[in-house]
Amino acid sequence: MPRVDLAIGAVVTVAMVLPAFVPHVQPWWVVGLSVLSSLPVIWRRTLLIPVGLVSGGAVTVLALAHQSLAHQLPWLMPYGPLLWTYTFAELAKPVWREAGSVVLIAGVVLSLVLPHESFDTSGYVITSYVAAYALGVGARARRAQREAVEERARRLEEERAVAVAEERTRIARDMHDIVTHSVGLMVVQAEAGPLVVRSEPARAEAAFEAIADTGREAIGQLRQMLGALRGTVEREPQPGLGATPGLVERARQAGLTVHLEERGARRPVTAAVEVAAYRIIQECLTNTLRHAAARSVRLCLGWSDRALTIEVADDGGGAPDVREGHGIVGMRERAGACGGTLVIDPRGFTVTATLPIG
Repeated sequence: MPRVDLAIGAVVTVAMVLPAFVPHVQPWWVVGLSVLSSLPVIWRRTLLIPVGLVSGGAVTVLALAHQSLAHQLPWLMPYGPLLWTYTFAELAKPVWREAGSVVLIAGVVLSLVLPHESFDTSGYVITSYVAAYALGVGARARRAQREAVEERARRLEEERAVAVAEERTRIARDMHDIVTHSVGLMVVQAEAGPLVVRSEPARAEAAFEAIADTGREAIGQLRQMLGALRGTVEREPQPGLGATPGLVERARQAGLTVHLEERGARRPVTAAVEVAAYRIIQECLTNTLRHAAARSVRLCLGWSDRALTIEVADDGGGAPDVREGHGIVGMRERAGACGGTLVIDPRGFTVTATLPIG
C-alpha cells in the first residue's frame, strides 16, 4: 500500500473522528461510525466498491442520527466519502460507473433531505461532491491521455525496432548478393586465367579484364551502400530487370552458357519486384558458377497479367539434399517480401520464383 494513501487515510480519519471528542464526547456508536466512514478509504484503490458502501453507509447513518444527539457535532463534513468519490470517478470501470453514480446521488440526497438540512448546507455538500467527482474525472482523463501517449511511444519504438531489423536484414542480403556474386565471378575467372594465359592470351586477357571490371563494380556498390549507411550519400536505385543482360553477360564471360528466354509482354512492376527479380537471378547464376557442375543454364522470364515467373535451371547433376544457406534464405525472403513464392527443385537444379505484379 502506498505511503501517501496511508497518510491521506490518517488525515481523513482524524478529521472525521475529532468532532466526536471536541468539544463534547459523543456516544461510542458515533465514534464507530466516524471511523467506518473514513478509515476504509485507505483501501479504496483495491476495494473500491466495498469501501464506498461502508464509508457512504456510515456517513448516511451518521447524518440521519445527527439530530438526535444531545450535543450535536460541531461539523459533519463527509471527508471519507468525498475522497472515495474522487477515486471512484478516477478509477471505476465503465460497467460500475453509472450504477455507482446513481447510488452515490441517492445517498447524498437521503443524507440531506431526511435530516432537513438547510439550503446553504445542502448546497455546500452537493458542490463538494460535484467538485470531487469532477476532479476525479479530470484525473482519469489525464491518466488516459498519458497512457495513450505512452502506448503511442511504445508502438513507435516497436515499429522503429522492426524497421531497423528489416533494414539490417536487407543490408545483409544486399551485402551477401554483392560479395558472393562478384567474388564468385572473380574466383572463376582467376582460376581459368592461368590455364589459358599461354595457349590463348586473348582469352586470358579477357578473363583478367572481367576480374577487374567485376571488382570495380563490387567496390562501387559497396561504397555506395556504406555511404548510405553513414548518411554521406543518398541511396541510389538498386539494379532491376533492366540490368539483367549485363548480369547474363558477366556469367557468360565466366564460362557459363546462359540461354535467356522471355515469354509474354513485359509489364510495369514495382521497384521492390524489380530488385527482388534481379537479386534472385544474380544469386541463381552465382550458385551455378560456384557450386554446380554445370556448363549451361536456362533463364526464363514469364509474364502474365498478375505475376512474373522467374525460372532458372542448370544442367548440373543436382543436389538431393539441399542445404539452404544464406543465399537461398535471402531469395525466399526477397520473394516473400513482395508477396511471392520461391520453389526449389533439387533435380536439375531448378529455382522458380513467382512475384505478383497485378
